[in-house]
Amino acid sequence: MATSTEPLQRLLSAAAVRERAHDMLALAIEGRIEGWRVDLTRFDAAAELTAAVTRENYPDLAVPFHARWRHFVAGAPKLAGEGAERGRAAFDLVILSVLLDAGSGPGWRYVDAESGKTFTRSEGLGVASQRLFEGGAFAGDGSARANGEALASLDTATLAAGFQVSIDNPLVGLDGRAALLRRLGAQVLARPDLFATADAPRPGGLFDVLAARASRGRLPAAAILELLLEALGPIWAGRLVVDGLALGDCWRHPALRRDDATDGLVPLHKLSQWLAYSLVEPLEAAGIHVTDIDGLTGLAEYRNGGLFLDGGILSLADPEDAVRAHHVSDPLIVAWRAMTVALLDRMAPKVRALLGASEADFPLARMLEGGSWAAGRRLAAERRPGGGPPLNILSDGTVF
Repeated sequence: MATSTEPLQRLLSAAAVRERAHDMLALAIEGRIEGWRVDLTRFDAAAELTAAVTRENYPDLAVPFHARWRHFVAGAPKLAGEGAERGRAAFDLVILSVLLDAGSGPGWRYVDAESGKTFTRSEGLGVASQRLFEGGAFAGDGSARANGEALASLDTATLAAGFQVSIDNPLVGLDGRAALLRRLGAQVLARPDLFATADAPRPGGLFDVLAARASRGRLPAAAILELLLEALGPIWAGRLVVDGLALGDCWRHPALRRDDATDGLVPLHKLSQWLAYSLVEPLEAAGIHVTDIDGLTGLAEYRNGGLFLDGGILSLADPEDAVRAHHVSDPLIVAWRAMTVALLDRMAPKVRALLGASEADFPLARMLEGGSWAAGRRLAAERRPGGGPPLNILSDGTVF
């Protein structure tokens, strides 16, 4: 078997996510993925639901990209500065907020003192992280920005207070979230070449790197992801490291065979791609046009995955797996997440046809927002009290 890291490096890309996701789905259609069955006769109904939900949510089809900005529902975030400094602040906020966005669990809620409203799940996490950011919790000096040293020393109690965590208001993976931000702070300090090219070390320093990599004011979306995977790879605890290369949200599945060091490896990069989508808007606001949005993939998370499982396209070979607890590394979950990515690719042209939209005007990022994520949430609410995920996944707060 080859020992070169070049095949492994290729796993750190959206192209690799897409390729292996479609391989997984093809094997499952042939009945060769243990634990899963595929029924494509139910596929059109899921596409029709997604199109219908999109029309309900956006009658004029002016659908924004699927991004963290949609979850700051208590009002626009307060960002300091202009030009590049505003871009760095926007990056600070959205990087931290996305890293804190893993599933909250069904019992958590956030009461926003400023608006007087109560929020749950992704919206609650979004507003809570926004308020922490605006209050200076990530800066060390009370300002609405982030700082590598402040993040590296962030204690869990600060995060717990900001997210209003208590015995009666539990948040899944609190310790994991705090540890993730501390590792982010350490990485920011360790890589000034990525995080401090124009300012003190901060997550938002990635704005300057991407601005410098733009050619004539244009930057492909895949380049955002590639930088994120390089810059943030070391912050993920308990993930695969092969030949010294941290692979992030990449897992093993015995069905995907290769004749090199990537044998059995399935990259998904869900949070990193969610973050890449979320960085498009601040780049565009700074005058950098992000191209080839569909160079990124759909997101391997439980709302999109739930659309296909609750919608009957995917079904469990053993119904008892619906009540068992699963680790994110379990092959059953790895296959589910990979098939979700491939099925989203298959769904996009069907949804466009139903909506009468072109590929150029309605990239995958619009279907995710319009659509598939909301449709998955709707089916979950119809089938389970509290609208939780269709499978019981043991999360450390850094994947789902």
